[in-house]
Formats: sequence, C-alpha cells, structure tokens
Amino acid sequence: MLKEDDIKNAASDLYDAFESGNTVAPLTGRFKGITVEDAYRIQMENVARRTGGGERIIGKKIGLTSFPMQKMLGVFEPDYGHLFESMLLLRNELDMSKVIQPKAEGELAFVMGKDLKGPGITPFDILRGTEFILPAIEIIDSRVADWKIKIQDTIADNASSAFIAVGTKALAVEEVDLYTTGMVLCKNGEVVATGAAAAVMGNPVNAVAWLVNKLSEFGVGVREGEIILSGSLTSAVDIGANDVLEVTFDRLGSVLLKTKEER
Repeated sequence: MLKEDDIKNAASDLYDAFESGNTVAPLTGRFKGITVEDAYRIQMENVARRTGGGERIIGKKIGLTSFPMQKMLGVFEPDYGHLFESMLLLRNELDMSKVIQPKAEGELAFVMGKDLKGPGITPFDILRGTEFILPAIEIIDSRVADWKIKIQDTIADNASSAFIAVGTKALAVEEVDLYTTGMVLCKNGEVVATGAAAAVMGNPVNAVAWLVNKLSEFGVGVREGEIILSGSLTSAVDIGANDVLEVTFDRLGSVLLKTKEER
C-alpha cells in the first residue's frame, strides 16, 4: 500500500487537474504497487476536500458494470464514485469549458426511498428500497491524460465522473422491466448506440446491490433521496462542442443534453 504522503500527493495532483482543466500522467505509472484500496483512499481525500469546501454529495455512480469492460481492464467487479450537487445539469446544458476529454453514457438512475447499508444487501432489498427510476445521461471525463487508465486510475479520479442530466419522467421499479428495457442513444439526430438493461451486470439492480455492499467496507451506505447511477448500457460516446445528445428508454421516455462552445 502507498504511504500517506503518496496518497495526499496523488489526490492533490488530481484535484489540481480538476480545477485547472489539465491532465496528469497515469497514477499507475507513477506510483508502483498502487492498489485498488489505495485508489479509494485517494478518491476519499478529494471527496473530503470538496465537502469541506461546501459541496454536497447527492449520490453515487457505478462504473465498469459490463463484463467485457471488466475483462479488458483485468478486474472482476465494478467501481464507484461520488456525485456532487454541482454535477447535476439542471438546464441539461454542458459547458465544454468545464470538461477535458468528455464522453457520454446512457444509464438508469435509481433514486433511493430509504437508507440502506450492507453487508448482505440483496437485489430484492434494492427493489424495496428504491423510490423511483429515471433516465439519465452521465458525462464521464478523465483527469488522466488520453484516457490511459487502469482500474486504480479511474477509481482515484472519482470513477471518471463529471456531470449528469436526468429526465423528468419517473417510474416505480415495478413499472420497469429491469432486464429487457431498451435504450437508444442519439448524437445530433443519428443513432450511435443501443443497448438493453441486462448489459449492466445482468440487471442494473445487481449493480446497485453491489454498491451498497461495497460501501459497507468503508462503514457507509446509501441514503434516502440519493441518486445512484447504475452503469452504462453501452460503450461511451465521444462528444464535442455544439452536440445534441438524446437518450431514450422504453416507457421511461428521454433525456436531452446540449453542449455549449468550448473555451
């Protein structure tokens, strides 16, 4: 495991990149022997810095939920990051000056109706504990140069999170088929990706159950009202200035996101 000074230095480098809009070299190339546990310690350093500065946590995001992506990175479980209120795009507009190398993903967002804490949380517990589900677009971004990341790099970088936009139509879990529900992602009017909810660990509810149990390793859980992004149904799509993105889910409707000029 890394020494405490290395944890703090890595966290500072990532935070400075977040603030400046620059990138850093992969942590896995700079800190030999960095572990997944080290990466979560780095992430939590910057979570503490942001909450200490007045930012509010509104939920969590789950990444690496598809088995092909896990295989590509040589890992056997997803990862997670924190969602802050400042990430929520209330006008569904993304200012490109706020991102470095963004990509878009379509996801199902679970809004929790009760506090849950593991271990031992089952998918059934998640179904009972979810107030409703929304369609969502997640904008991922990496403070690591050229997306040259391994699992430790993305975890340390708050799971490569950036911004989220959610739709306005909410459905109870029993109104959504969380296995077969289909999604279409369009960019500038053209279909660029399609997928089914089963792409997310067989069922997105499995991903949320994994998250709650994983959080228990750190003595925390999820809280009532939190937004949980359950993972992308497809590969991420590159985006640029003046793009129009639309994600449409069966029965849940759509969410639209526009990008504004780069700096």
